[in-house]
This record gives sequence, structure tokens and C-alpha cells, in this order.
Amino acid sequence: MSGSGAPEGDDYSATVLGSHWFSGPPATTKRMPPEEVAPDRVEGSVLRFGPGVTAAMPAPFPLDAVAAVAQPPRRSRWAGLRRYTLAAVVLAAVLVYLGWQRLGPGIEVRGVTVSTDPKGPACDAAADVVAVVATDGRPGTLTYRWVRSDGTRSEQLTERVPRGQREARLHLLWTFRGTGTYPAKAELQLVSPGQRTASVDFTYRCSP
Repeated sequence: MSGSGAPEGDDYSATVLGSHWFSGPPATTKRMPPEEVAPDRVEGSVLRFGPGVTAAMPAPFPLDAVAAVAQPPRRSRWAGLRRYTLAAVVLAAVLVYLGWQRLGPGIEVRGVTVSTDPKGPACDAAADVVAVVATDGRPGTLTYRWVRSDGTRSEQLTERVPRGQREARLHLLWTFRGTGTYPAKAELQLVSPGQRTASVDFTYRCSP
């Protein structure tokens, strides 16, 4: 048909557009409410929704069961009291142990020996007199003095013995001058813990 203005041919097809493409939907058309979207997962009491999930997809677990699992169990007042009681017991045990270490049984002396070079010191030299105090390994303080046969004595001296050390070595340096022969004696007097004494005899010899 020549009056229609449309091209002719077997491969021609016309696309007819309705009036609503130009002016939008009629004013009298009612807008349908959006379809509800079912939740895709449940996290605690918060429901999270995702696009494209239909109500036909069942939840892996009943929502009430999942919510019950998600809620943390309530702790009773007695559970809190038990926790604090346990902490208090542990703290008390630590304090008792530290107090026992500090104020408990102190060092115990097992024996005392005194020795020096039996040949005695050389001319115008010093004799090294050594006292060995055997202990039980507990920590403590030894109080002692040295007494010499020339009539002199030291003031009270102290030696701190740490835990685990079972032997304390106490030294006396006795210096001799001049020529001649002098029989000497050095004595250790242990004042505390307990009272013990030990001594050694030696001779100073120096020929002119």
C-alpha cells in the first residue's frame, strides 16, 4: 500500500509502542505493595534481608531455635561468686607462700670448720684463714666474729646466704711482720643462727 509511507519488503517488521511508554501509567492505576522479601539469614535478634530470596526457601533452622541459641546463657549470681572466691583463694595461697618464705623457718647451720695453709705464711705475709659454714640450703644471714690468739677480735660481721646455697666461706687475712717464730690460733665464733665455734692452729716462721 503506497499511501502508508512504510517501506516494503519481506524482512521488514514494525515495532508498535503503546501510549504508556510516553506518558507513564494511567493516573487511575493502583500501585501494588512490594512483595515481602524473606530473610536470607538470622544473626541474633537482627534480621538481615537479601535481594532475590523468596519465601519458598526454608530457613536452615527454625527461627525461634536459632534466636535461642544466639542469646548468651545467663550467668547466675552464684557463678560469679564462685569465680571471685576462687581468685581470692589463689591470692591467699600466694601470700601465705611468700610469707612463709620470708618469715618461715630460717637458715640452719649443719657444721663449721676452719683451715689454713699448714706451712703458715711466708715472711712479712698474710695467712688466709678460711671458715666453711655448712647450711641446709634455706636463705638467711650468718652473724659471726673472728678471735685471734694475739688478743684481738673483730666486730660482729654478717654474711647473707641465698636460697639453695649450702655452704658459706668466710675469710680472715692475718698479716705477720718481722723475724722469728710465732704460734698462732684463729677462731671463728658463730653468733647466729645458733652458737658454734671452730679454730685452727698454725705457726709463723721467718728466719733472719
